[in-house]
Amino acid sequence: MDTPALLAFVFSYVLIALSPGLCMTLSMTLGISIGVRRTLWMMAGELAGVMVVAIASFAGVTALMLNYPGIFTWARLAAAAYLTWTAVKTWRAATDIAGTNRAASLTEQQLVVQGFVTATSNPKGWIFLAALLPAFVDPDRAVMPQALLMLPIMAVIEFASLLLYAAGGRTLRELLVRRGLGHWLHRLSAAMMFGIAAWLVLS
Repeated sequence: MDTPALLAFVFSYVLIALSPGLCMTLSMTLGISIGVRRTLWMMAGELAGVMVVAIASFAGVTALMLNYPGIFTWARLAAAAYLTWTAVKTWRAATDIAGTNRAASLTEQQLVVQGFVTATSNPKGWIFLAALLPAFVDPDRAVMPQALLMLPIMAVIEFASLLLYAAGGRTLRELLVRRGLGHWLHRLSAAMMFGIAAWLVLS
């Protein structure tokens, strides 16, 4: 991949990563309810999921997935059910206005699974990468070296975007606490998770 093509790829992926999709909304939601540090566990799962989707796109698996949309349907429904369950637990969780109790019911493993499932069950993510990645692959060169160059770049951009959204959620949390509205934190977070679940079902 030459330099102009690489720069074009970076610019294109930055625009995609920064757009307010499912994963970014989830990152902001968790930034509100559990803070940036614990949201890192969700980010780890999400990044793993994005890498799986990207590798599948390079391998041509995406074409198979798009030809059998039933796979997406079941994956979306399972992810929506999981997020709904998490939202219900978050809604019922007791909120500490001082911020000392940060959704302790969500374990690190649950956060990782949440990120991975959200990333891999989003059909728009598959479609975006299926359309984007081949456009920047030089057919006259080996695919593997190009993939090994693009995947770390994608991971860095994705991680930076997730951090940005989570930090935005944390800032919103601090604003609500200062205004004496800390009791709405878990409800706001739960409502956003319900929205993500509905988004998955309707997408």
